[in-house]
Amino acid sequence: GQTNLKSPQDIQVYVVNTNFTLRWNYTGNDTNVTFSAEYRRFEDFETNETEWKELPGCQNVTCTECDFSSAITEYYDTHHVRIRAERREEVSPWSSIFEMIPYFIAQIGPPGIELQSINGVIKIKVSPPEANQVRKMWIDHLRFKYNLVIWEHSSNAKFRNRSVFPTDKIDDLAPDTTYCLKVQATLPLELQEGLFSPIRCIKTTRKVNDLLCATNVSVLALNMKFHLHWNNQYKQHVSYNVQYLIGYLKKLHDDYSVKWLNVPGCENITDTQCNFSSIITTTSGFYYLRVQAMSEYNKSCLSNEVKVDPLITNEIGPPGVKVDISDVLLHIQISPPGGSESEVMRDHYDLSYRVLYWKNSSNNEEEIKMKVIKQTIGTVSDLTPSTLYCVKVQAFSEVYNKSSCYSREECIKTPGDKILPLIILATFVTALIAVLLVAMPLVFALYQAYNKIKYVFFPSCQPPSNIEGFGGQLFRSPYLSTTEEPIENCSIIGTVTTEVVNQIDFKDYKYSKQSSRDSGNYSNDDDTSGSKASEEMLVKGIV
Repeated sequence: GQTNLKSPQDIQVYVVNTNFTLRWNYTGNDTNVTFSAEYRRFEDFETNETEWKELPGCQNVTCTECDFSSAITEYYDTHHVRIRAERREEVSPWSSIFEMIPYFIAQIGPPGIELQSINGVIKIKVSPPEANQVRKMWIDHLRFKYNLVIWEHSSNAKFRNRSVFPTDKIDDLAPDTTYCLKVQATLPLELQEGLFSPIRCIKTTRKVNDLLCATNVSVLALNMKFHLHWNNQYKQHVSYNVQYLIGYLKKLHDDYSVKWLNVPGCENITDTQCNFSSIITTTSGFYYLRVQAMSEYNKSCLSNEVKVDPLITNEIGPPGVKVDISDVLLHIQISPPGGSESEVMRDHYDLSYRVLYWKNSSNNEEEIKMKVIKQTIGTVSDLTPSTLYCVKVQAFSEVYNKSSCYSREECIKTPGDKILPLIILATFVTALIAVLLVAMPLVFALYQAYNKIKYVFFPSCQPPSNIEGFGGQLFRSPYLSTTEEPIENCSIIGTVTTEVVNQIDFKDYKYSKQSSRDSGNYSNDDDTSGSKASEEMLVKGIV
């Protein structure tokens, strides 16, 4: 049938934690109108039509909102909601359907807070949203981070924001001053911010200045070697225990005051420093440290806490550098900060190296050149011969925005120019070849002359021994010319014919000797007698 009732408009669902509120607008002027809503749920992304059900808490309501928290138990399923106006037997058409997935439209509710003012600080304890509820929208409360807003209760208040742990304390406050604060829970990974808690105000007290407490507690860390330093203002005997707490324990809502541990090697010490590198077993977490001072009367006092985030607190030291030179390259070998055994420095910081090199000369205007490398070995080319080059290196990490001091300068001189020695060597080789080319014909000529002289004056063939012994004086006579001494005339023929020929030759020889004497050239008697004796010996030998 026909109706004059209008449908509700602007359907909205508001979700805070697990509290669901349906709101709408109604523009009709009708009186005695009530409203009733229905819903349906789709399981596992099913799109088939399911049966509409009455929405508990939203039946026959007279206002324009209703609470239906008890009806929704599945916060990751798709839900449809619709509503209509009713007056006795008359009903309006259904409104447009509102579709929702509860988890994605839910807001984080306000956390609970407890405050305590003691010794100049405000201790705060934060309880997570839904702390006292059985049904929870936010299952893992450890994912919450808490944002605190605090200000002085005055007309010109300045707001300060800071993060707090579930159990924390707020210091740096003025004594005898009223402060107001509120806390908000957030889920940073999901970009969700919750509602603030109700504002709470509290007055601070005066801080008691205990001289026994260690002051100015600070951390110095270099190349993953961590040291804690503090000041002592107590004039009598005092000993110290350095204590640490693993950071994640502060994220818990439990009491962590009994979970502080002593640093090994830093127990009952009198020094005002301690090496606590042994407790840094991981770089992914963080730590808290404090100093417990103890007097000889068993009185103790705890210092302020300091936070240590290893990779952020640590500073990068200078790298080691070695340089070497070759013909055309300057070789630079870099040792990572902390030495080769420091894997944390090498693996987590993703180090790069800034190399500065320059010519070390009297000219102060020599340009300093820079080279950035990722490896621990680098080279520099275009070197000038016989020049002193100096190098220094800086390590830096872009990820952590950290850089080290520069290393010590290392200098090395490049070798001299090799062009001049090559010219000298080439000149020497050329001169040597020229000398050889001139000397070889000369040596050959001298050798040929030597052979000629040896052949003429020192023949290799000698007379037979029997002739050489007989009448040797005759044949060595200086009166015979070399043409009269052919080698063939010196041979002895052992036949009858040879004997006759030799007799004829001998007679000719005698004739020749006689002619010589007749000529008057030689008329020496001794020579004549000697010749006669020789002739007689020759005749005997022939016979």
